[in-house]
Amino acid sequence: MLVYRPSWKRKMAGWSLLALGVAGLILPVMNGTLFLLLGIFVLREQHAWSQRALGWCHARWPARVDSLGALEKQMVERGRGWAGRLRWGFRRP
Repeated sequence: MLVYRPSWKRKMAGWSLLALGVAGLILPVMNGTLFLLLGIFVLREQHAWSQRALGWCHARWPARVDSLGALEKQMVERGRGWAGRLRWGFRRP
């Protein structure tokens, strides 16, 4: 069962990463496959095709996709910590 969490911010970020990935495949300066994988990872909860593509990527590069998931979990926890510190800083005595 796919769980969709529509968010225009994630869609914009994912499609931007996919565009950078396509440009990176053409230009020798950027690594296009990295941006394509990141774009698919960001869009995985937005579209069914990205969920299927991420499944294919996980079958091909399981360690890379797992490390990307661990990195996302770490960044979410870090962001929650920062938000908690910001809320604490703005409290009135």
